[in-house]
Amino acid sequence: MTGRPGIDTPDHRGRTGLDRAGRGLDRNRDIVIRDVELTSQGWHVLRRTTFDRRRRDGRWETQQRETYDRGDGAVVLPYDTARGVVLLTRQFRYPAYVNDHPDGMLVEAAAGLLDADDPTAAVRRESAEELGVTLGPLTRVLAAYMSPGSVTERLHFFAAPYTPADRTGPGGGLEEEGEDIEVLEVPFAEALAMTRDGRIADGKTILLLQWAALDGPFAPGAGAA
Repeated sequence: MTGRPGIDTPDHRGRTGLDRAGRGLDRNRDIVIRDVELTSQGWHVLRRTTFDRRRRDGRWETQQRETYDRGDGAVVLPYDTARGVVLLTRQFRYPAYVNDHPDGMLVEAAAGLLDADDPTAAVRRESAEELGVTLGPLTRVLAAYMSPGSVTERLHFFAAPYTPADRTGPGGGLEEEGEDIEVLEVPFAEALAMTRDGRIADGKTILLLQWAALDGPFAPGAGAA
């Protein structure tokens, strides 16, 4: 019998057992996992899971759900309250382009997958690669599931002060990974306005900017960072 890549033989990333995710879950007594199928394993993984679910009226029913597993991620908003600015990026996002965005060029906070790092190490890595900034102290804002109907990813949100002296590199991302990122230093008031008129249409970035205005470094009464 020929081995199945990603299941009982290594796939192109050296992974096996990709069909095992979720099979042992028992934290919810109203959910019983019956089967997990590996339907695609590119860089990330698509699975179809069959489970029994007990409804609120006590009846059991069988359901199927597809989940896209790309790992967890982290995002950071660097800010300079002395000059009233934040550091953002602009880059091409094909999924947005194919779904009605005019040109696919999204303005976003710097972010990336954790890979083998913890969230704080990941945001420091992404800030250096994408923004050319060496971050100091980090504020952990929150963690949230951004599209829980189909995507497993949990995103860790951070903010961090910076000064012009902390811009130690060019940024722009990694060319070998296809990145071509423009670094934007934007007045905070303008960034908020961009969330209102659609120039910023990225959910994680909108959340961080609103946090900064309501509870973070640009909130009324907040002291200088």
